[in-house]
Amino acid sequence: MANLKEIRNRIASVGSTMQITSAMKMVSAAKLKKAQDAITAMRPYSEKLSELLQSLSASLDGDSGSKYSDQRAVNKVLVVAITSNRGLAGAFNSNIIKEARTLAAETYSGKQVDFITLGKKGNDILKKSGTIIENNNAIFDELSFDTTSGIAEKLMDLYAKGAYDKIFLVYNHFKNAATQLVITEQFLPILPPEATEVTTTTDYIFEPSKLEIVEGLIPKSLKTQLFKALRDSVASEHGARMTAMHKATDNATELRDELKLQYNKARQASITNEILEIVGGAEALAG
Repeated sequence: MANLKEIRNRIASVGSTMQITSAMKMVSAAKLKKAQDAITAMRPYSEKLSELLQSLSASLDGDSGSKYSDQRAVNKVLVVAITSNRGLAGAFNSNIIKEARTLAAETYSGKQVDFITLGKKGNDILKKSGTIIENNNAIFDELSFDTTSGIAEKLMDLYAKGAYDKIFLVYNHFKNAATQLVITEQFLPILPPEATEVTTTTDYIFEPSKLEIVEGLIPKSLKTQLFKALRDSVASEHGARMTAMHKATDNATELRDELKLQYNKARQASITNEILEIVGGAEALAG
């Protein structure tokens, strides 16, 4: 009977776990809708801003002269790893940490590679294997363009002063609820515009000059780029957690069913043994 009691306790424990994972799945699904709407609405603006900046930069005569476009020898690299403050999201955080470590150990082996971590999980792991110059967990408490702008300005200042020769963003790109893609995106220096075939000969008059417009667009574009990465990461986190909790609930349900079957078999065997003992005792008394 002790065995039956142990199985009952396991069934109750798995049932409780299943209720928790199911509730977490529902919460993440509700948050995902809002985060998905936010990143979906932002992408067209971000893409158009980058397209406009590249178009103007390509039409400038020679180098734009921007301090954020300087291409120099790479000796010091800064990696901005965007993770979450909470776990239970499958491989969401571990994929980012793995990619950040790969940049430091393989891609830029022999170079000075430092980290800025946005999210508690990334900070907890990366601080054991590299230098973290700053960690910001509170950014996700009230994510907005204003709070993100401060971080972007700090990154721009570090690059302009020559503290780092390249700055990368590593984050999860939201594709859909079940799929998140790890993206390594160069933040600074600004990549030169891709050579594209000119399809129009329209001549525009710019006021102020093209160079002044580009110089004004660059900080806004960089801030938008970081803000988009953070929103992408938030949507990806909820999608990853919803998927992970869905799988956990399915696994718990399967385990509970197996335990119930095991319990019924053990109970049946116990009853059979009791019947045999009774019959055996009756036969012994009759004899």
